Amino acid sequence: MRSTLVSQFGDPRQVIALVDAERIAPGPGEVEVALSISAINPSDLIPVTGAYSARTTLPFVPGFEGVGTVTRVGAGVTSLKPGDRVIPIGASGLWQAYLVRPAEWCFAVPKDIDDRQAATSYVNPLTAIRLIEALKAHFGPMPDRRIGVTAAGSAIGGMLMKLIAGESAHPVGIVRSERSAARLASDAPGEVVVADDGYIPSGLAFDAILDAVGGPFAGALIGQTLQPGAAFIQYGALSGVPVPISAIQARPDVRFSFLWLRTWVHAAGRPAIEEVFAQSFAGLRSGLFSSRVAQIYPLSRLDEALAHQADAKRDGKLLLDTRC
Repeated sequence: MRSTLVSQFGDPRQVIALVDAERIAPGPGEVEVALSISAINPSDLIPVTGAYSARTTLPFVPGFEGVGTVTRVGAGVTSLKPGDRVIPIGASGLWQAYLVRPAEWCFAVPKDIDDRQAATSYVNPLTAIRLIEALKAHFGPMPDRRIGVTAAGSAIGGMLMKLIAGESAHPVGIVRSERSAARLASDAPGEVVVADDGYIPSGLAFDAILDAVGGPFAGALIGQTLQPGAAFIQYGALSGVPVPISAIQARPDVRFSFLWLRTWVHAAGRPAIEEVFAQSFAGLRSGLFSSRVAQIYPLSRLDEALAHQADAKRDGKLLLDTRC
């Protein structure tokens, strides 16, 4: 079968190889899934660079999000059968044609959710839902709270803007170009501002920031825009650089926390995950969690897909057809 493999850390465009791999029969409690569509997310590529080398074992197959159909079941599996469509989660490995995963880590896809939707139903929607829950745990009701969202031009950024507005709070999308600002303003509710490491508009004041960037930019926002008693929740590090410790230490009046979806998933238990997936599917039906898809590449053209992913002008999410 066609697969991908990372044998050393480095630039994803250099170290992710296309390989022929052997199909493995599912063992007790496991199922084999014929994958159809997988997504490309920043969270797929960051481990490839070696950023999480302490918890990443080489070699590995990348890809955390996708959908497929059960083809074979191992001994003792009664919850799934061949032909069932599922979303396999819990570990990487979805950038290949077939995947063996414990049945308990495979979640059924409703018939009215197509493969393209299902392939984007996990990472962004579940992260967005958990971030809003974290804000509500901090504030309780959120009417009129000003919530900043960094990297707001991303798919999850738009979702967060809509969810925040749905809580009667005031979302403020923070983007780094006028082009992103114009697109976000046409797609999402709330206010949009342009800011970067060297320029943060004066007068910005937030009750909370949901941050996907990290680095000096996050440090500047912490120092210049957060109100006393605010919350700063980091859920990504697109800059590849941690939030400066000095910025955190300078604001003892701010509550800092991290939300990593993987950590929550491995602690939550299956019923809680099923409940949040139900919210994700509902959001896909309503359009709340719909993702703009820029292009679907066959897995055999992974090099082109990765080049497109790195293009700053990319307009939408990229998917991989793992069947070809």
